[in-house]
Amino acid sequence: MQTDRYISPLSTRYASAEMQYLFSQDFKFRTWRRLWIALARAEKTLGLAITDEQIAAVYASFGVERGSVTELRVTNADERKYLEGYVDESLIGTHSISCVYIEVLDEGEGLEVSTSNVNWCSSEMYVSALATAGVSDARIIVAAPYEVSGTAALTGVYLAYEDITGEALDETAKLVGTQELSLTAKLAEQLGGYDSVEIVNELKLLLGETRNMTDAQLREEIRAVAKEFGVTLTDTQVEQLAGLCRSLEKLDPDQLKEKVESVQDALGKLGQAKEAVSGFFEGVKQVWNSVVNFFKGLFRA
Repeated sequence: MQTDRYISPLSTRYASAEMQYLFSQDFKFRTWRRLWIALARAEKTLGLAITDEQIAAVYASFGVERGSVTELRVTNADERKYLEGYVDESLIGTHSISCVYIEVLDEGEGLEVSTSNVNWCSSEMYVSALATAGVSDARIIVAAPYEVSGTAALTGVYLAYEDITGEALDETAKLVGTQELSLTAKLAEQLGGYDSVEIVNELKLLLGETRNMTDAQLREEIRAVAKEFGVTLTDTQVEQLAGLCRSLEKLDPDQLKEKVESVQDALGKLGQAKEAVSGFFEGVKQVWNSVVNFFKGLFRA
């Protein structure tokens, strides 16, 4: 399929080659490509420990050549605008290291997120939180030159997505998306990443009902939802989820439900991939145990 020009009976007859290229797939996706490198060059100028090799490694993980795409920068102050009050100071830090590559896709293609050197936020957490914030139909890579929490990445995605589309995301939705990301990451430390995301997304679908509940009724509903996933929550976890629900209730419940449903395929694929990896390592563990037991038997004999 030819992608360097727009193909139609009218365009081939009446449009110049230059005009056909302007409406081609190649030109569209090259125009949409944006890259955000969070303070990498600025921090190097300040004498911080980021080398040219590390910057090059980040670009390599994105699969793009430096200079071929637009660079946008987010400061630690920008990051704090969305993270303070939701994320521990130790995770926010004083510098923004996470880097984001974002490519807007055609409508209906959904969200696709992958990570590299991110040790606190997972791909499914980003997908869910970004959907809450209003980000849709994009391929996103979150990477860093060394292991980081990944908290700065959400701010970068907001900036880049708005720059690409030319449309501002709702500020309340961005704040709630950040609150969701930080909470699912905290819960994941006790529950597992996929379970925490699933519980939050199930609660999103019930917002039409929960907004009419008392706080006590909401807590009971949260416990019931968690039980469906085989999870028992502590009182602290219930309170945290209740606070998130009250924040989510500020958003349009029908639109939020639509967003949740739009990312179910992406979340399902991420969950299946993790199960496959987990199953592989469990198989390796069983084989190793069998070998060890075999040799133990020989020595006993």
